[in-house]
Amino acid sequence: MTQARKNATPSEIEKFSSMASHWWDPEGDLKTLHQINPLRLSLIDKTVSLNGKEILDVGCGGGILSESMAVKGATVTGIDLGKDLLDVADLHRLDSGVSVNYQLTSVEDFAEQKANSFDCVTCMELLEHVPDPGSIIKACAALVKQDGYVFLSTLNRNPKSYLLSIIGAEYVLGMLPKGTHDYASFIKPSELALWARQAGLELIDSRGIEYNPIKRSFSMTHDISVNYICVFKKPSQHR
Repeated sequence: MTQARKNATPSEIEKFSSMASHWWDPEGDLKTLHQINPLRLSLIDKTVSLNGKEILDVGCGGGILSESMAVKGATVTGIDLGKDLLDVADLHRLDSGVSVNYQLTSVEDFAEQKANSFDCVTCMELLEHVPDPGSIIKACAALVKQDGYVFLSTLNRNPKSYLLSIIGAEYVLGMLPKGTHDYASFIKPSELALWARQAGLELIDSRGIEYNPIKRSFSMTHDISVNYICVFKKPSQHR
């Protein structure tokens, strides 16, 4: 295993791999991913116009976002370090008939092979599960073309986020399996923005995803105090 491959905690890979068989169950342990995916997909498509674009989905898991972007007409590559997850993604791809190229590799290793290759790179709900988020962001920046976009989503680190995303979502409402998240690994927007700037990316937009327990539905908002997505652009060197 290379040094780059070590930017992953075996227990985290095992945790999500254990959910592989339920990945595509919209009412299962990962139903939240299914519920928020249309919001993420809409933001990405409105920003980059997916049809005809080359897209990389980093930490693609079982392929929920990857497939939905391919349905929009994008040529999608999904990478992950969980073999069980990629096996499920491949099986679902065969069943759905949606074309996605899945590969078992780290984003750091992939960046050495495919630098400046993609119109857009997505990395959703991964950064709070790795030892070195900055390394992931640097690799994402290397992979995207000039004037391309990088979408990063994660969880803010503050008392409200702890109460809603861990106590509320995992222990009270049962929206996610208990132990899915570690509060100490949550990332403040200022930290995310700093790593992105260091990687040569410019912040152009940020959105929050908010859950309404009465309506039992999610919506996109400008409140980034809990779950949030930042949109970055890799500026042209000739500006």
